[in-house]
Amino acid sequence: MRIEGRACCLGHDIDTDVIIAGRYLRTKDRSVWAAHVLEDHDPALASRLNGAVIVAGKNFGCGSSREQAAIALLSAGAKGVIARSFARIFFRNAINIGFPAIECTCTSRDGQMVSADLAVGWVEVDGVRSLCSPLSPKMLEVLQAGGLVPFVRRQSVGAPE
Repeated sequence: MRIEGRACCLGHDIDTDVIIAGRYLRTKDRSVWAAHVLEDHDPALASRLNGAVIVAGKNFGCGSSREQAAIALLSAGAKGVIARSFARIFFRNAINIGFPAIECTCTSRDGQMVSADLAVGWVEVDGVRSLCSPLSPKMLEVLQAGGLVPFVRRQSVGAPE
């Protein structure tokens, strides 16, 4: 499984409250979350996420365990996130909703072409490849299914009751 897009670079310790502020959680309308994603970090950022790959520093997704943070990034059109490290709950929430996340230390600037192979374990920025740990086969299956719920539904089709 691969992701590719222009880099949208963020720093270290991007927490879930910054990804989607609590004031927007009164609604379940994902288009509202997409429109306001990361606005407390940079009000113009949401418009740059469609088709982009987020490249971040360490501890991405720290803070509260709200899965709406990963959903907001996915709904804004981001292809995935590459970070030096993730808060574990954000990482699992991302995979569980079908949003690619991979840990890798790479250097990038906004707008550079970024691609990643989550199965083999590499990230490439403008032709420079960095190796990283691949995702497990089960995580790849969950991503390919579009998230944990569709994955489980596919697994239960035809299963004895």
